[in-house]
Amino acid sequence: MPFFASALPWLEPARRRDFALFFAARGLVAFAAQVQTVAIGWQVYDMTGDVMALGYVGLALFLPVVLCTLPAGDAADRFDRRRIIALSYVVQAGCAALLAAFAIAGITETLPVYATLATIGAARSLSGPAQQSYLPLLVPREALARAVAWVTSAFKIAMISGPAIGGALLVAGPEAAFGTAALAIAIALATVVAIRTPGRSAPEAIEEGSRWRRLLLGIDYVRRHKIILGAISLDLFAVMLGGAAALLPVYARDILMVGPEGLGAMRSAIAVGGIAMAVFLGWRPIERRVGRWMLIAVAIFGIATIVLGLSTSFLLSLAALATMGAADMVSMFVRQTVIQLATPDNMRGRVSSVGLLFVGASNELGDFESGLTAAWFGVVPAVVIGGVGTIAVVGIWAWRFPALRRLDRFAEAAAR
Repeated sequence: MPFFASALPWLEPARRRDFALFFAARGLVAFAAQVQTVAIGWQVYDMTGDVMALGYVGLALFLPVVLCTLPAGDAADRFDRRRIIALSYVVQAGCAALLAAFAIAGITETLPVYATLATIGAARSLSGPAQQSYLPLLVPREALARAVAWVTSAFKIAMISGPAIGGALLVAGPEAAFGTAALAIAIALATVVAIRTPGRSAPEAIEEGSRWRRLLLGIDYVRRHKIILGAISLDLFAVMLGGAAALLPVYARDILMVGPEGLGAMRSAIAVGGIAMAVFLGWRPIERRVGRWMLIAVAIFGIATIVLGLSTSFLLSLAALATMGAADMVSMFVRQTVIQLATPDNMRGRVSSVGLLFVGASNELGDFESGLTAAWFGVVPAVVIGGVGTIAVVGIWAWRFPALRRLDRFAEAAAR
């Protein structure tokens, strides 16, 4: 009985119909993205044999983030967030179907693939701020931290199942993987359409003025709130330096020699650690010393990256990747909860867009950085250098952002 009593608060978000639908949609789209990532990485490297081509995959996804994320945040504060999410899913499903058509046609040019990836990046940028700012409207404020853990766990579950299934589908050809992704996004679209909660809570509170003025208000809000600025900038530089995921196809094919199935298992290992930590945080969320735990988690991420870079053992590599996933989950949990609790609803879209711009930069630009340094120094030195850089960033941020280091409870971020 004590166990079930302690589990009731953790289950509270899932008991709400619209949140459950939102959770399912996020999980399906994240699953599709992971299937596509495995298929794209394998297909592009197989087509070119060039690690720099993998870097260009990240660059193609990153450039739209720079151009579209901040305007998407303004749109999320001014229009129905649910409709914005649905429009994004329509575009993403169409692009997945187009990638499947490319694979069936057997194209050997990478330019059409990069152009399609850029369109996917723009669509994801459109939905990102809307999704993050829609979540607080679906659950009570006191349940938000657990709702963040639930949604993040959906992403992590997708990271387990997506790469594994994507790797298996590659045996039948990339078109099977891309077709599966298109179907999953289409189902997610139908799920979002079924949600009843309005996508705006207080439209009358939106500021008037030019679009640039509204965008600058969101940027200024992040700049003035040092805890938010420190949290999202830490993610930018740490994950950008330590992002070795783009080079996993090289490890799977040339270093560990485990093939596409092994590549799927390696990507899934990141999520195994992440989902285990997400379940733990949903049951027992971090309540004290939240800033310090975020810094420690990012440092552990850097150490695990170094282990991955030096490993020639498949099992050791899986363990390092699982550790990276668990550490990243802690960082993500703290960052997203701080942003949502410390931001009023009429600015959540723009503030979320600034955070997503940093996150998108860390992930996609990190892929480009990994490909570039691997081309310069070799794959193993590139990963090790990135891990060392991540640890260095933690030390610098602990010094430069004392408010983040000293943050004890999430309520303090909201009060500030």
